[in-house]
Amino acid sequence: MDLWRTKSVEASIADTEEPEHSLKKGLGALDLVVFGVGVSVGAGIFVLTGQAAASNAGPAVALSFVIAAVACALAAVCYAEFASTVPVAGSAYTFSFATLGELVAWTIGWDLVLEFVVGAAAVSTSFSAYLQVVLGQVGITLPTAITTAGDSFTDLSDGVLNLPAALLVLGLTVVIATGIKLSSRLNQVLTAIKVGVVLLVIVVGAFYVSTANWSPFVPPSQGAGAGGPGAEESTLTAPLVQTLFGLEPSVFGVGGVVAAAALVFFAFIGFDVVATTAEETRRPQRDVPIGILGSLAVVTVLYVAVSLIITGVRPYTEIDPEDGAPLATAFTAIGVGWMGSVVAVGACLGLIAVTMILIIGQTRVAFAMARDGLLPRSLARTDPRTGTPVRITVITGTVIAVLAAFVPLSELSLLVNIGTLFAFILVSVGVVVLRRTRPDLQRSFRVPLVGVVASLSVLACLYLMLNLSLETWIRFLVWMALGYVVYFVYARKHSVLAGHPERTGRPDASARRS
Repeated sequence: MDLWRTKSVEASIADTEEPEHSLKKGLGALDLVVFGVGVSVGAGIFVLTGQAAASNAGPAVALSFVIAAVACALAAVCYAEFASTVPVAGSAYTFSFATLGELVAWTIGWDLVLEFVVGAAAVSTSFSAYLQVVLGQVGITLPTAITTAGDSFTDLSDGVLNLPAALLVLGLTVVIATGIKLSSRLNQVLTAIKVGVVLLVIVVGAFYVSTANWSPFVPPSQGAGAGGPGAEESTLTAPLVQTLFGLEPSVFGVGGVVAAAALVFFAFIGFDVVATTAEETRRPQRDVPIGILGSLAVVTVLYVAVSLIITGVRPYTEIDPEDGAPLATAFTAIGVGWMGSVVAVGACLGLIAVTMILIIGQTRVAFAMARDGLLPRSLARTDPRTGTPVRITVITGTVIAVLAAFVPLSELSLLVNIGTLFAFILVSVGVVVLRRTRPDLQRSFRVPLVGVVASLSVLACLYLMLNLSLETWIRFLVWMALGYVVYFVYARKHSVLAGHPERTGRPDASARRS
């Protein structure tokens, strides 16, 4: 079995010229920066800031965002080089196919399905939580049965399904199928409103900050699970690094800050989505690196500022870790009810943008996989009028809507984190491999000190992965095992490379078409 056959960069780029399988180019640098900011400023800033502060890091959650941002920055420059060199839909999947071979490409593609599908579902449930806050301001209360997914499939006493989240996904699916430019314009409007709300939070919140709430900035480490549930549950929910090295389970302290970084990493997957739109960018060699690095810089500043505000206006010990709208609740608790309403409205609109962009990311990855035959080729056909893959968009939207309706956010976000970190590791390795195997390729953006940067990226991402729970690792490995079953049963046999060896990356045939 030729599991390591690669698809040449030339063949990948040539695929974008096929009329039935090509995407319309309509995006510029500003579109990409706004896409990156739009997808990143969402659940992370409106939800995870409060939850991570209450459960793991206290005021030092600001440092957690910095740690996560550093790990992202290392991976981001690797993405930027890849995306400017191989401006094709599919992001890390396409990059891996050109460097590490088909099996690794399938692995990362299957992993990206987890990242984008689960991410979109998770964010849509956050939208639902903030929508209930907004409606509550005008005296409307929706029944719990249709606004909350059950905590398990057997105990539905606290809810049955999350209908607002599902309806949001289905509505956005229609918008995305209409065309990338319409999606971009909608995102620009929603992101402008959302960033305006975030800046208002920072300005208004600054007048209510009590520096006493930041002391101690890094709360002392506390034992976790010592007298609670059984040892088995404690082991499953504790960070894997504690289990591997026999560390005592704890929260807060330095360990809590790092654990929180692994949690809030969910907020930094925006630039990954920017890379998936490279094929739809007019000047990808210049604009994609700008979109990736520019959006990461903007959102990092916003995350740190908002995390300091939320822990400054309200003691972290009073933040409910189960609160689906902790930022709005924090302002309401200090008597600034109107600000809580503004935050809730801004969050609702902003989370719409996040959900939409994640759905777009998934459709582009699935489109690239279908174009290569690893998924049914019929899914890679684009509509001649809109230039979008309508079939895969409809299927993706339906799957995400079902997931959003029936699975709670707490069961989703950590899976997104581990999937994203795994993707970052493979991209970081791949950029070094491509430097050695194809030094002839034109690179409009090059990673400085590529060996050092890529190695640090791998180590940082791996360490953050180890700070996720054993339970999350088990779920991730089960998902990947399922993916390998699909690969060996279907994808390997139907791959375009299986019938067209001239499309591989072999030196004597790298530029030939089938």
